[in-house]
Amino acid sequence: MDKIRILIADDHGIVRKGLRLQLESYSEFEVVGEATDGREAVKLAEELEPHVVIMDIAMPNLNGIDAAAQIVKRNPNLGVIMLSMYSDESYLTRTLNAGAKGYLLKDNADVDLHRAVQAVAQGKPFFSPTIAQTLLEDYMRKLQQRGLEDSYDLLTEREKEVLQLLAEGKSNKEVAAVLDLSPYTVETHRSHIMQKLDLHNTVDIVLYALRKKIIS
Repeated sequence: MDKIRILIADDHGIVRKGLRLQLESYSEFEVVGEATDGREAVKLAEELEPHVVIMDIAMPNLNGIDAAAQIVKRNPNLGVIMLSMYSDESYLTRTLNAGAKGYLLKDNADVDLHRAVQAVAQGKPFFSPTIAQTLLEDYMRKLQQRGLEDSYDLLTEREKEVLQLLAEGKSNKEVAAVLDLSPYTVETHRSHIMQKLDLHNTVDIVLYALRKKIIS
């Protein structure tokens, strides 16, 4: 089996060393490079063609979120996991909007790193459990404030399929390929889903799917 190729991006040498040691203790992982800032991460992601980039949010020259956006734009199949000290919703929203698939708190990184890399390498999202909990609590509170009832059963079977694939981080084109539909049809389903569930963006779709246990 091919190894999962990983690029580490963090401006602290001791953090990079710790991550490398931990990752290389698993036989299925291979660390192919280290970047010390966001610009170098973008450059190395293109040169080394890793499957996963583990990226610190706070970095010099180009922060992790903007670097992630550039990396994913150039290679949508590459999974980015953000490392952060903060379980702040605004960071998480920006991270997801940038196209990153994972978000790990540095405090829990040693516990969650292995599962996170495996999930993201397969194109699935992964959040530290604390993050997922914070998000769900915020999301439930917003639902209660808006007085919304759960409208999942209003979705057709096809819309439920599309919802799950979008929540797993697939693009309209990728969803179209899986379900043998045209990207235009997927976009139509997507707008119906968002209308029926009162969702406004991709982040809302992911949070909704987490709450409904459609993804974990």
